[in-house]
Amino acid sequence: MERILDLYCAFVKAVIALCLAVMVVLVFGNVVLRYGFNSGITVSEELSRWLLVWLTFLGAIVAVREHTHLGIDSLIRMLGPTGKRICFIINYCLMLFADWLLLSGSWRQTIINLDDRAPATGLSLGIFYFAGVVFGVSAGILLLYDLFRVVSGQASEADMVAVRETEDHT
Repeated sequence: MERILDLYCAFVKAVIALCLAVMVVLVFGNVVLRYGFNSGITVSEELSRWLLVWLTFLGAIVAVREHTHLGIDSLIRMLGPTGKRICFIINYCLMLFADWLLLSGSWRQTIINLDDRAPATGLSLGIFYFAGVVFGVSAGILLLYDLFRVVSGQASEADMVAVRETEDHT
């Protein structure tokens, strides 16, 4: 399972890089066309905005996997293994609840906006809100996997400190 999650995150990172590259081309191309040729790419602003939203949600998936989201761990590091386990379980149950709220809200917004069209591209607005669904499902799986590892005793004490500084992560 660990290998599958790592491959999925590698794929997500590739999609993030693609989103960023397309955004750069769209925005830079639009600037050059506007100032140099007095024209522009009509869909540039809208697509760039959508790609930024997707890039942000996809980046959050990678952050959940690599445990690089924001958090304060000074108290947790002082606790013993049992205290760390209890705090980890409470923390992950709360994160799963928040993830469920985001997932269900994003799903509802996707369904509501499925037939609405974006003004410049004509694409379904459901695509925009589906980024939250992709994040919600992915983060839910990652959170459940980490929670299962802790509850089943497969995680080390260091794994129960779910926040890692960038210097700690290689």
